[in-house]
Amino acid sequence: MRAKQKLMTPEALAQVAARFKVLAEPIRLRILQTLQEGEMSVSAITEAVESTQPNVSKHLKMLQDAGLVTRRQEGNPVFYSVADETVFELCEVVCSSLRARIGIQAGAFGHTISPIKRRPG
Repeated sequence: MRAKQKLMTPEALAQVAARFKVLAEPIRLRILQTLQEGEMSVSAITEAVESTQPNVSKHLKMLQDAGLVTRRQEGNPVFYSVADETVFELCEVVCSSLRARIGIQAGAFGHTISPIKRRPG
C-alpha cells in the first residue's frame, strides 16, 4: 500500500496539469524521444521527426518553457538537449501501464477469436 500523501495545493496541481499538457502532443513526445540519444541541432531534430523547421521550433520552445529541454547556440546553429531526464521515467510508467491494459484487453478475447478461413474459389 502506498503511504497517503498530503493533498496538493491548487497552484501545485496547476503546475502538474501544465506539465501533462506539454506532454499531451505526440510531436513533442517524438522530439523528446529523439533527444534521448543526445544533443541535436534543430535541423537534425526536424529531419528525425519528419516535420517542418517552424513547427519543430514552436514545439521546442514549449518544451523549453516547461523546463524539459535546454537550448545552446553555437554561431548560427541552435542545439537542444533534454534538461529533465525524469520525463523518461514518467513515459516508462505510462507505457508500462498501457502495455498491461492492452494485454488485459487482448486476453479478454482469449480463444474466442480465430483466423478467418477462406473457401477456395
